[in-house]
Amino acid sequence: MSDIHVGRAAADAALDHGWLLGHFKPPGDPRHSTGVEIKWGVHPKGDARAQWVHGEERTALQVLISGRFRLEFPDRTVILAEQGDYAVWGRGVDHSWYAEEDTVVLTVRWPSVPGYKVPVPVPETDPPRTL
Repeated sequence: MSDIHVGRAAADAALDHGWLLGHFKPPGDPRHSTGVEIKWGVHPKGDARAQWVHGEERTALQVLISGRFRLEFPDRTVILAEQGDYAVWGRGVDHSWYAEEDTVVLTVRWPSVPGYKVPVPVPETDPPRTL
């Protein structure tokens, strides 16, 4: 496989829940990394994290590209409102987020650690009907 990958963040991110680089890319792909993860996050207004992150083992940097994004921490709320606004938080910092407007953020986390995927809710099915 080539040591060069060229793409477009918005298109490539849509293929893997926003993630462009990290342990979850196949070994041999230049986007595979156990040292760092990079996400191009596109969030429509009102989008919110499904659940808080507890017991975080990574450090994170989040940079606002466009929109307005609220980061929630146990003892503080941070608003990213102007292009280039950013926040960095370390290991052990619980957090969540909310898109106050249509938003694009770039997130960098390190190291790239398996096992942090938020479970995707399973749609409820209609209960069996008695005829």
